[in-house]
Amino acid sequence: MHLFQKALLLTLTLLSSAAAAFDNKALYPQSLVSTGDLSRVWQVMAKAQRGEKVTVAVIGGSITQGAKAAKPELRYGNLVADWWRKTFPKAEITFVNAGIGATGSNFGALRARRDLLSHNPDFVVVEYGVNDGNTQAFAETLEGLIRQILKQPNQPAVIQLFMMHQDGGNAQEWHGKVGGHYNLPIASYRDALWPEINAGRIAWDAVMADEVHPNDLGHACAGQYVNHLLDVAWATRPWKDAGKTPVPQVQSLPAPLFSDLYEFTALFEAPDLKPLNNSGWKLDETRQNWVSDKPGSVIEFEIDGTAIFTMHFVIKRAMGKAKFQVDGGAPTVYDGWFNQTWGGYRSTNLLAKDLKPGKHVVRIELLEEKNPGSDGHEFKIFGIGAAGVTRQ
Repeated sequence: MHLFQKALLLTLTLLSSAAAAFDNKALYPQSLVSTGDLSRVWQVMAKAQRGEKVTVAVIGGSITQGAKAAKPELRYGNLVADWWRKTFPKAEITFVNAGIGATGSNFGALRARRDLLSHNPDFVVVEYGVNDGNTQAFAETLEGLIRQILKQPNQPAVIQLFMMHQDGGNAQEWHGKVGGHYNLPIASYRDALWPEINAGRIAWDAVMADEVHPNDLGHACAGQYVNHLLDVAWATRPWKDAGKTPVPQVQSLPAPLFSDLYEFTALFEAPDLKPLNNSGWKLDETRQNWVSDKPGSVIEFEIDGTAIFTMHFVIKRAMGKAKFQVDGGAPTVYDGWFNQTWGGYRSTNLLAKDLKPGKHVVRIELLEEKNPGSDGHEFKIFGIGAAGVTRQ
């Protein structure tokens, strides 16, 4: 037996043993927060039943990307795509994973057109419940992402999936307000498993690999909760005869709950940013960032929009601090250093909001000041994003 086969057999054995510890199907009812309005889901199901091409997509953070899953096919998103393939064997099911680790719905709203909507998805699972804070600010960026998806001409279906932190927390309270407003189907890993973990009936490490990422069994549970919602939708479809599959009537998009600001976004990665002025910064085309390690270096960019986001690299290395200003206004200082050792990430931050419509100048200056834990000044700019851009 090859080493790969042995490893696969061991993985399956461990999953079987862990699964035997609790009956996940018994938790399906508490995972189903709401079936919401299923008309969009039914529309996709009718399309799949006719044997047409259906694109299943997921967007979120590292959990969606597949962190801690032993193999790509064991990620929750792949398991959801498998449900569509198994239920509709005549359809051509394409799967798109638009997860990016250590990012929230703010970056999701900025990159949706590039990473998700460019694939014309029919069915989308949105998972930002642990990467976003449980605040209205993140509910607003999530709303912008969801509105972008729902407004697509092919009327995609959207399902919200809520994971959890080690204390059982997530952004479900505020994100759920958005889901309720748009009457979205909602599945919650947290609602299914946290009561059992909190009561001691299921061990945390039975389903979780660390403080936030599910292990293979956890990914399987998350996939099953979404698939249970799909089972309910399929069982309650308003047609039974495969030869008579009507196109369900999709409700019109309601007015925004909080804001449509993040429905109109633009993302400029470092190579797309053309400086108005530059002293001391260089474009690293290989790593796709603007970088400097010389305090006093200044670079300026012109950006259109009424809200502006910056994206810089954060890691425990010889990193410095930079001062950001919009149109010469009050400065904001961002640090490229942090004290964690698990790696680096793209930090997306709202620099300015409620700006006048039109173009604005973003000025970035590398400071002499740095974190006491850092022994250098390097700072890397990944890009700049905007919301409230001129409506097309």
